[in-house]
Amino acid sequence: MADLFRDKPAKTSGSYSAKDIEVLEGLEPVRRRPGMYIGGTDERAMHHLVAELLDNAMDEAVAGHADRIEIEVERDGWLSVADNGRGIPVDPHPKFKNKSALEVILTTLHSGGKFSDKVYHTAGGLHGVGLSVVNALAEELTVEVARDRVLWQQTYRRGKPAGKLKKAGQVSNRRGTTVRFRPDRQIFGPKAKFDPAQLFRMARSKAYLFRGVEIRWHCALALIGKAELAPGQPVPSAAVLHFPGGLADYLGSAINGRETVTKEPFAGQADLPNGRGRVEWAAAWPEDGEGELTSYCNTVPTPQGGSHEAGLRAALTRALKAHGERVANRRAKDVAPEDVVDGACIALSLYIRDPQFQGQTKERLSHSEAQRLIEATVKDHFDHWLAGDPESADALLAHVIARAEERLRRREASNLRKTPTRKTRLPGKLADCTREDAKGTEIFLVEGDSAGGSAKQARDRQTQAILPLRCKILNVASASSEKLQANQELKDLIQALGCGAGPSYDDSKLRYERVIIMTDADVDGAHIASLLMTFFYQEMLALIENGHLFLAMPPLYRLTQGGKTIYARDDAHRERLLKSEFSGRGKVEVSRFKGLGEMPASQLKETTMDTHSRVLIRVGLPDKTAKRAEAKRTEKLVESLMGRKPELRLAFIQENAPFAKDLDV
Repeated sequence: MADLFRDKPAKTSGSYSAKDIEVLEGLEPVRRRPGMYIGGTDERAMHHLVAELLDNAMDEAVAGHADRIEIEVERDGWLSVADNGRGIPVDPHPKFKNKSALEVILTTLHSGGKFSDKVYHTAGGLHGVGLSVVNALAEELTVEVARDRVLWQQTYRRGKPAGKLKKAGQVSNRRGTTVRFRPDRQIFGPKAKFDPAQLFRMARSKAYLFRGVEIRWHCALALIGKAELAPGQPVPSAAVLHFPGGLADYLGSAINGRETVTKEPFAGQADLPNGRGRVEWAAAWPEDGEGELTSYCNTVPTPQGGSHEAGLRAALTRALKAHGERVANRRAKDVAPEDVVDGACIALSLYIRDPQFQGQTKERLSHSEAQRLIEATVKDHFDHWLAGDPESADALLAHVIARAEERLRRREASNLRKTPTRKTRLPGKLADCTREDAKGTEIFLVEGDSAGGSAKQARDRQTQAILPLRCKILNVASASSEKLQANQELKDLIQALGCGAGPSYDDSKLRYERVIIMTDADVDGAHIASLLMTFFYQEMLALIENGHLFLAMPPLYRLTQGGKTIYARDDAHRERLLKSEFSGRGKVEVSRFKGLGEMPASQLKETTMDTHSRVLIRVGLPDKTAKRAEAKRTEKLVESLMGRKPELRLAFIQENAPFAKDLDV
């Protein structure tokens, strides 16, 4: 490894007094620290602004005051969300006599009508910051409110009123709120733009969640371009989204004609006890064992799960084990929640008062009561569903028991390779290859189910296996042995490789010739790759020494001119290709891949997985005998960057910060 550059850390002033204390007022905290409110300033965070507006409109619909929402994405970067609900109040606020309630909501954090259940029984906007955050991070925002046959209008620029609330005339056939805004390029960058595919999926998911709403979608044709919802499915420029079947309709689209274990899905809805809310669910078990669990709370997506998902898992597992006891199937006692849920297509939607989320972006529900309520409610309905269709119940029980048996065999470190006929019974998310001999085979470790789905379609089923890993794995360099043994992701990885770990590692039992880490070509992907390399360095050193570990090199850019397409690994590679590979005639279209999950399977295969066209980097180590000092330095570097002592990381950052380039912050 190259020598580390060293420099003295910058000195700071030793004075610290009252004048150094800043008090941020109004919306200034949002503009100074947008990450605290929307999770960053990247494309995902910018789209979260639209989610906030859509959540407000959906709250009005779920409360029974609106049945239509319109979303329009305009060519010049503007976007509007309109509903036909009651309209935000425009009368003077009791605490701010010189301001309308509308202006208070738009300019004051933690203001709104959702802190109690007087106006909304259930709501997704709970912190009173949604609309004000959108206003703070908008270059310009215009709001129109139609109430009592009068249209009111006001404009804001970067969170501040550009004028007073004014009457815009009489209206007789219009009601509700319309918010039109353009994200601030000072915050999100000059090239920031909305992704029509991502916005359409967001709108469609909301329509699935509440069968009583109709969402009208409009998008400028110039923005759509080649955007696709799925291979061969372009984003429409106009659509009306309305699904009377609710989550059952969503499940049908997710299954998309695949064979399922049961004749009919398990779908339904029910009120929670004592009027505490409502829950809706839809579940099916595809024969191919490839599915996902999607959950929502008050129409807000919760990709990180939480207590409502835990309640559903417990309900399905308890009911299915109870059915096993009724039919005297002793093997049912070994069934665990992962056997029932992993590999199933499940959608869950919860409406509940005062839900508790982790963080402003509400990606995980931490409401303990929700788990108990959902477990009791869904279990009762699943018991009846199983009893009403014994044939499907027995088929599902057999399917789940088979998964449990495979899981237990892997726990015992079985080294038997699964046959194609048992392939759908693999535990977890491993999609194994069919070749029995390890020679010529490889396993791709990918981040998340989305990337895993693309990789499964792109792979050579004979020689390539796919193991999706959820989020970032445990940092084994700083974790205790108990945490390592309890971590399910690492257990799955060790069992998939079949060679053991730590002192029990046996290279002869490695089930694949190559282990390939394939992550997104961004900072998060690099972090996940670092964690995985740390794991192999700490627990399977011989795997690296024997040349089995590789890094995939997915492209970051696609360059197209006419019929010519070339892929670039990074910014520097892109610039070299633009100068050397393209003529000056005609525009070169440059598109940036957002991640492996967004890349069509055909392109992922061509650029990253096809053995004839891909580029791999082999992870190696210095020779311990010839370069003992270098090996010792590598060990020290791993301990400094990934170990248990944060002061070592701080020292490394201070020493090397002056030389850092291309920071992604």
